[in-house]
Amino acid sequence: MRLFGRKDPLRRLMDDQRGVSAVEFALIAPIMIFFYFGLAEFCQGYMAQKRMGHAAAMVGDLVSQSTTDVTSEQVDDMFAIGNLILKPFAADSLDLRITSVTRNVNDTITVDWSKGRGMSPLAEGATVTIPPDLIEDGESLVISEAIYEYDSPVDYLVPAGITFNQKHYLRPRAVQKVNCPDC
Repeated sequence: MRLFGRKDPLRRLMDDQRGVSAVEFALIAPIMIFFYFGLAEFCQGYMAQKRMGHAAAMVGDLVSQSTTDVTSEQVDDMFAIGNLILKPFAADSLDLRITSVTRNVNDTITVDWSKGRGMSPLAEGATVTIPPDLIEDGESLVISEAIYEYDSPVDYLVPAGITFNQKHYLRPRAVQKVNCPDC
């Protein structure tokens, strides 16, 4: 039914196309925003994990490059370098441990010395397991371990945090075995 040559109000409302884009945007925007923040959070976590791994590798590499015995104080300084590598992420939840091991003639791998920050050191003489065929009898290896508790700045997506672990095995470069008499 037409009133005065016009469509009825209900028909005009149904035929009106204005505002369709605004309604579509209102429906899609929350999903897009969620994906954006999720991707940004994933990138932050990935970057924190990579920096933690780099810190563990660097600390182990510094110990394995030693040409003389290292001291407990030098190892502490190397742990501090690990904190610097982790920036801009908080380093207070970065736990590091350096361990020197030797394979004995009876194919057991025993701890020569170990020092940790945030992780308890392994007992001297304790037996550890390493991947096969890394070292032969009488050879030494430096093991660098890191654990990092990543806490999301946006606790909505990852409220509990994520724990990253990394372990590196490095051979001493300049000496047969890196010693730490006061570790």
